[in-house]
Amino acid sequence: MELLVLLAICWVLYLMLFKKTTTNTKMKNNSTRKSHESINSNSQIISLDSSHVYGSSDANDINDGLATFNISYGFEEEKSKNTAHGVWLKPGEIISLHGIQISGGNFYFGGKLDAIEGYGTEASLVDDSLPIETEELNFEDESLGYWPKFISLSPESRGAYLDWLSSDRNASDVPMGYVFMYFYGIERRILVDSINGEVESGEFISLFTEVKRLKKTYGSSYSVSNYMQKFLELMCLLQPDLVSIENVKYGHNSESILFKHRLASIVNAGEPIPKDLALAWVKCNQFYNLRTAARRCETEFDHLFEARYTKKYKYGIVVKPNKTRLRIDYSPASSTLRGFNLTQEDLPDPSVLKTPLKKLIVISDFCTEELDAYSRYIGKKEASREDVAALLLLPDNVTSPENLKVIKKFTEWANQEIENNKGLVSVSDFWKHMGTPLPNKLNKKELELIANLANKAGYGIAPDNRYHHEKPKIGGDLVIFNGGHGHFFAPSATFNEVGMALKLGAMVAVTDSHVDDSELAVLEKLIAHDIKLSPVEKKSLHGYLTWQLNTSASMTGLKIRLEQLDNDAKKVVGHIILSVALADGKIDPNEIKLLEKIYTVLGLDKSKVSSDIHTLSTTKQTTTIQQGKSFKTQEASSGFKLDDDILALHESETKEVQNMLSSIFVDEEIDDQTTSNTANIQKDSTGLDTCHQSLFDTLLTKEKWLREEVDDLCKKFGLMLDGAIETINDWSFDMVDAPVIEENGDVYIDQEIVEELKGSL
Repeated sequence: MELLVLLAICWVLYLMLFKKTTTNTKMKNNSTRKSHESINSNSQIISLDSSHVYGSSDANDINDGLATFNISYGFEEEKSKNTAHGVWLKPGEIISLHGIQISGGNFYFGGKLDAIEGYGTEASLVDDSLPIETEELNFEDESLGYWPKFISLSPESRGAYLDWLSSDRNASDVPMGYVFMYFYGIERRILVDSINGEVESGEFISLFTEVKRLKKTYGSSYSVSNYMQKFLELMCLLQPDLVSIENVKYGHNSESILFKHRLASIVNAGEPIPKDLALAWVKCNQFYNLRTAARRCETEFDHLFEARYTKKYKYGIVVKPNKTRLRIDYSPASSTLRGFNLTQEDLPDPSVLKTPLKKLIVISDFCTEELDAYSRYIGKKEASREDVAALLLLPDNVTSPENLKVIKKFTEWANQEIENNKGLVSVSDFWKHMGTPLPNKLNKKELELIANLANKAGYGIAPDNRYHHEKPKIGGDLVIFNGGHGHFFAPSATFNEVGMALKLGAMVAVTDSHVDDSELAVLEKLIAHDIKLSPVEKKSLHGYLTWQLNTSASMTGLKIRLEQLDNDAKKVVGHIILSVALADGKIDPNEIKLLEKIYTVLGLDKSKVSSDIHTLSTTKQTTTIQQGKSFKTQEASSGFKLDDDILALHESETKEVQNMLSSIFVDEEIDDQTTSNTANIQKDSTGLDTCHQSLFDTLLTKEKWLREEVDDLCKKFGLMLDGAIETINDWSFDMVDAPVIEENGDVYIDQEIVEELKGSL
């Protein structure tokens, strides 16, 4: 009885430990070969050197601790009738296969060439004894599996592949499976034949060039770009005397073997990290992801990063060698090749260090912020990097031929206008340099473009609504002045006080349609004699004064604000405008009317205008004549003597003046664009339908997704990938004028835009 129990236990154990079912499935490879980098979310992966085994387990498998693996290499291998050993054909060696003539070479031809890894025959071997049917190169069927093999293809797919080999091998509509099968042969030629000394230098260089061509031609496929980039880097390390490191850019991932080797060599030698390698370190690591602006504006980011790095560290940072040793491994794309380890000198692996990387991340984040406005602009529909508006948003360290051309043309024009017209120009003439039609109204964006163009060329404008709290209008003028405000300009309280005085004084001065030299002198002395104003502030205020004197003033906007002033502040206003009115030694009837109007708005008795004029003029030893006649001074020969009290106003009346400024010296118009944007936000805050909103909510759970993961999510919600991304980005554009989803092989969620969207909802 005990023996029977023991046998039963053994049988159960046998079932549990050795039960196994294996199913071969056929996997279809699409034209973009996205399956080369995507895996079903329920799959398990086992890596055996170069091989990637796709497995899926159901509930029963999990319960009994076993898994069922599905492996696809296309169709089963056919039996070859060709007994000739496979040979490598070089370019120029012409063969004819089933009526198809091929002269480009770079592939193995014959009937026998065993796989180095896995089972059966070398994947890339072209065997003319197998059935072949003529087909165009864009044909594909289920036989073109995840790891295509010529011997496993259908006759039609073999014909299509041979058709591509006979062409220039650059057709855009060819299935990527054919491109990879061709690449498999080159991989073997380098990893096997070249290592065995069977490849001459000239051929090695030629194959390096061919892989670069393939990467450039078919690099829109992430898999093609990724695998071939790694292979090019390996070739650089295998034969550094033949193919220079500088001939290939580093891959943008933590697996860049070329970057790791060069970094290790420099650190081991105790040398500082050069700027290009520092940039590569930011890009080629697993601890940090570049943000949207850095990815979208890669060329500009690279230039800016290297400039900032050089400015901060001059020759570069020095990193102490660490104990972790460098290992260079290469996993081939081909299923019939084994993983490769590059034999090398003993080197550290500083790429795993976080401390030096943190220093570089600070620079990277700063550069990304500098490019943010430019990135947002070129991310818009119909926007171009060549737009003047885009060029003006580039940081000063980043220039382009188009940028320089625009700035040079503007500078020549601006210098001429400053020399001939004191910088006074029409808005329409200024806008001609933007390269776009004159808008109907100058809103916030248009004003920023005007200021950016002037600043980029080294000029300032007046009025600049950031500092003068007024803005030019379509059909009006503005003033250009040399030097500009600079990047860190912040107007002082004195700047605002004098600006307010200039605004009100100019209103009085232009009342009689003529600005007397004496009136101008009073206003200019308000600027020149104030020792608290910086040179930049004085330039800005002179430009602002010129604009005020040439622009029709209006009480619109001032009336309500003036009425809100306290009594002391109102007296200050009255003092200023009376002093300007008396500057030319006469009072025009229109000036009297304006003074009375301002007095009324101030809540002062307008009947006191004449007596206040008499009091002020008597204080300065003037003699009063009848209204409309001259007020002659004892210093008539030298003009009106500036009232010293005006120069001291900001000293003695600081509190009152500042209170007044908070009410008067502000933008007089509500930005219609801002109002419009607010309305749009309210309108579009629920602009996504349920499916797109659900997809978007899911995407927000992490910053980076594989494209295939997003595709699976879209299918779950009944959406098409490209259309869904476009719909969500259109909504984001409506909300915050920028896309929230970026594609760069993978799919990125811009966290900064996410925060802006949250603030808009």
